[in-house]
Amino acid sequence: MQSISDALVKLDHSKFRSSFKLTKKEQQYLTEKGMPLIRKHACDFVRTKLAPADPLNDGKQTPMHGHPVFKAMHATACCCRGCLNKWYRVPLHKELTEEQQEKIVNLLMAWIEKQTDK
Repeated sequence: MQSISDALVKLDHSKFRSSFKLTKKEQQYLTEKGMPLIRKHACDFVRTKLAPADPLNDGKQTPMHGHPVFKAMHATACCCRGCLNKWYRVPLHKELTEEQQEKIVNLLMAWIEKQTDK
């Protein structure tokens, strides 16, 4: 994967990816829960929804709403294995390594933090 800053710049140039924004309710959720818990949620979601070689319902496994991490997953093209492959050349049908999972979580958290700075 490319650097986080390079990925965020590239995502900003996508009309679809750049259309995602955290709502006030989602920002309030972040404040109430705190970033450490949100990072834990991101790790759990990446592990269960993206890390398997062939995730269940791939391409439809990540809701668009309901949690700030879900929105971040769509905004950063980390919502399914197809998007990971298209945007970051992550191989299909191969389980993600812990290092790959960590990079994805770091990108998700960077996007979320960027949203909270606004």
